[in-house]
Amino acid sequence: MTYAIIKVAGKQYRVREGERLLVDRLAQDDGATITPTVLLVGGDGAPVLEPDGVKVTATVLEAVKGPKIRIGKYKKRTGYRKHTGFRASLTRIQIESIGGKPARASAKPKVEPEKAAKPVAAVTEGTSELPVGYADMTIAEIKAATAGWDAGALEAALAFEHEHAKRKGAIAALESALTHQEDE
Repeated sequence: MTYAIIKVAGKQYRVREGERLLVDRLAQDDGATITPTVLLVGGDGAPVLEPDGVKVTATVLEAVKGPKIRIGKYKKRTGYRKHTGFRASLTRIQIESIGGKPARASAKPKVEPEKAAKPVAAVTEGTSELPVGYADMTIAEIKAATAGWDAGALEAALAFEHEHAKRKGAIAALESALTHQEDE
């Protein structure tokens, strides 16, 4: 997991491992470890809306005061002036781990060669090949690159989108590029 949305003192925060943040004052001593409520976990694919068993641990670093806010009220021609101020009581915390493993002990998972995603070189329909690296392209990259592709590559990419990805933006960009090439 690369990030989590937690709930601390009635407010929600998006956090990552090793991150420090200011939250409303907690009734914990400095150095105490807390486990806030986890609402959502994401980063490895789709976000998990019901993170059962996922724990986020945080350490209370210190109690601090927020910036001073000055408030002034004034009514003209009456002599009414009122000034007050406010400083929020805050607690600085550091996120130690998401999912039970500490940030220092976590390592990147190793991808085995046979399970790695292989780029699709050809589409079963037609004899044209997909452009190199098409499966990893974003919609914006596809829109920019379609100007340099021939009609066969555009048709192969469109067939790939209809069969596999079904991204509306990519389909629209490919169809637009095909009609533009047919008009020329």
